[in-house]
Amino acid sequence: MLTRGESVQRKRLEQLLSGDDQTSVAALAALRADASYVVWDGTTSAESLARVYGRRLRHTLQKGIETSSLEQTVQRLKRYGGSVRLGQIRATDGSWIFMVFLDQDGCTLVACTGVRQTQSGPPQ
Repeated sequence: MLTRGESVQRKRLEQLLSGDDQTSVAALAALRADASYVVWDGTTSAESLARVYGRRLRHTLQKGIETSSLEQTVQRLKRYGGSVRLGQIRATDGSWIFMVFLDQDGCTLVACTGVRQTQSGPPQ
């Protein structure tokens, strides 16, 4: 159990991502490849995050942006109903950003989703 202001350590986050779903496996691989990560202090209601990520799901579908487990994440957040801690893992090459949703104690992974990042810059 984490106390207020205590951060989730990399090894603990690796343990939480040790599931067998494709997105957790990809997030774990990114973390093990020295991806940057953060788990923010405080919690947010899973219900409000389900609404936010539901809008993101609609947006990504409309724009053709590749995601991983975004629809499942929205459903899991709706079902969870409690408060969650939010974290982010950014792949070292910047190709993917994974969002992790932990229970309020930081002891259980509630959901994990990824969004492919588009490369913007001058045309080549």
